[in-house]
Parts: sequence; structure tokens; C-alpha cells
Amino acid sequence: MEKNVGNTQQFSVPKDVRTAKDILLTVYSAMREKGYDPVNQIVGYLLSGDPTYITSYNNARYLILRIERDELLDELVRFYVKNH
Repeated sequence: MEKNVGNTQQFSVPKDVRTAKDILLTVYSAMREKGYDPVNQIVGYLLSGDPTYITSYNNARYLILRIERDELLDELVRFYVKNH
């Protein structure tokens, strides 16, 4: 078996394609399923940056930490303005 060491192999890791909207909806759902008030908990996280406001159930905490808080706020404001 001869190896072709003259060519460069390319490898790419799949990116997480979840949008801010997807993440917010997933987190919201997880918070409701666990019996929390999702709006209060998400607002607490956005204001403080403390991820303990978000449940770890269904990887909600992991997901919300994958996106910057300002991106989440941007998504919320855009949605609100667009729909009002």
C-alpha cells in the first residue's frame, strides 16, 4: 500500500448550526418542562451572565452558553420590533 504524502488532506468539523432563535426556544422549553418561569430565568441570565439561572436539563445551559448574550438580546429585540 503506497501512501500519497505529497497531497494535503482536508478535514472539517461540523459546525453547530443552531441560531439564537433555536437556542432560545430550546432553553424556554426546557425551563417550562422543569417547572421554572422561563421568562424570569432567561432575563436573570441575560442581566447577570450567571448560567445557573438556566437549567442543565436537555443541555439548555450548554446551549445558551454557546451564543453571546448580546446576540440573544439582538434576536429578542428584532423579533419584538418586527411583530409589534
